[in-house]
Amino acid sequence: MTTEHDMHNPDRPGSDELILVAGAGGFIGGALARYFHDKGCTQIRAVDKKPVHEWYQRVPGVQNLCMDLSREENCVRACEGATEVYNLAADMGGMGFIERFRVECLRSILINTHLIEAAYRAGVQKYFYSSSACAYNTNLQKDPHPRPLKETDAYPAMAERGYGWEKLISEMFCQEYWAERGLKTFIARFHNVYGPHGTWDGGREKAPAAISRKVLEAKYSGTNTIHIWGDGTQARSYMYIDDCIKGIDLITHCEELVATPINLGSSELVTVDELVSLVEEIAGVRLRREYELDAPKGVAGRNSDNTMIQRVLGWQPNTPLREGMLRTYSWIEEEYLKRNAAVPINGEGKTRPLFSSGVSHRNTAAASAGSPR
Repeated sequence: MTTEHDMHNPDRPGSDELILVAGAGGFIGGALARYFHDKGCTQIRAVDKKPVHEWYQRVPGVQNLCMDLSREENCVRACEGATEVYNLAADMGGMGFIERFRVECLRSILINTHLIEAAYRAGVQKYFYSSSACAYNTNLQKDPHPRPLKETDAYPAMAERGYGWEKLISEMFCQEYWAERGLKTFIARFHNVYGPHGTWDGGREKAPAAISRKVLEAKYSGTNTIHIWGDGTQARSYMYIDDCIKGIDLITHCEELVATPINLGSSELVTVDELVSLVEEIAGVRLRREYELDAPKGVAGRNSDNTMIQRVLGWQPNTPLREGMLRTYSWIEEEYLKRNAAVPINGEGKTRPLFSSGVSHRNTAAASAGSPR
């Protein structure tokens, strides 16, 4: 069993060995780059297809590159000299996105296909792949009071259309690169990661961020109404970003988990209605709820069985949802107020508040986002 003491074992790369974080312009990738930087790693290459100025976090001293990793030549360049590769790159978002843009989600297979081959050819020692609980059999997720999903529940396979199948197939790539070519791969199935410094509007946000934003919109606009996708009974567990990052590190440096998918998620199950109530409490408001029953809502219930991660690592994600949501809501509120404080009037240099609209200016359709993912 790995313990937290093993976080400092000699199996980890030296401070001068190169770590590649793919998808570093995103929520989890950006947090991972900062984590390694704060642990003293001096050679970090961060890659994302978004322009660097649009990244959620830009870490000082990190080599930041704007490259599309669905292209083979970019993966080859990205992996040059790397000791460890962390693949967080994917075209994805919340349930509204992954149900409407399945082809885009499926095309992320190009990233992992090219990146793992480039890593193998470059002599990379460890390759981490970020999978998802969407890889699990959807027939086991039809009850809002589900039994927690254990790692073996991915088969017989019936993954979520598009996004879930891409994750499951990419897991197979990782397992076969170990079995046939000896590349040490590590696979974590994420369960709904949330926290500050992530997407909170625009249509790709997850339920914790979407609900936080909608509560803010209702609070500051005075509408006192929140629109919820589904009937509010959909149930999920949500993992705070700090737990996710620590879990990635532990998993990637545990020899027992080579080419072995493992859950990385909280086991604290809540319904959408309960999550809304929690955010209302944090915000100090009580809102009228309107349910949109024909909106995307995903499976009825999904929770993480953490038996395996506790047995192997002696650890599991443990940040209470209330604590994590307090930090997340506070950060989103700060960002919301900075963005919406004032807008120009007729180009005259005068300003007026932007709180009357009740919706984000980037994408009004996203104001109904909130179904769990």
